[in-house]
Amino acid sequence: MDLSNHAEALAALAQPTRLEAFRELVRSEPHGLPAGEVARRLNVPQNTMSSHLAVLSRAGLVVAERQSRSIIYRAELTAVRNLVLYLLRDCCVGKPELCMPVIEALAPCCAEGGICG
Repeated sequence: MDLSNHAEALAALAQPTRLEAFRELVRSEPHGLPAGEVARRLNVPQNTMSSHLAVLSRAGLVVAERQSRSIIYRAELTAVRNLVLYLLRDCCVGKPELCMPVIEALAPCCAEGGICG
């Protein structure tokens, strides 16, 4: 991902409904969710949710796959990892102790079968 891709991803996540939809998809990994189910969980009209998911898809944060009559959306975890690494890559400036609180905060979710594992 280059700078413009990172900026587009951050802009896509800067809207509250899209941010919550993205988090819902991350929680639903590895199976993903149909757009209608995301809309139902967030109490958003389906056509509005489809627009939000399209923005997330253009930003490379979600992928869509047709399964029969449904479109299943999944979080694109590689893109998420690249975005987080871009944001934090230089945080230590040669001092790993500065980043350890971030790593320690992520470790429990990864150990519990989260997206990191």
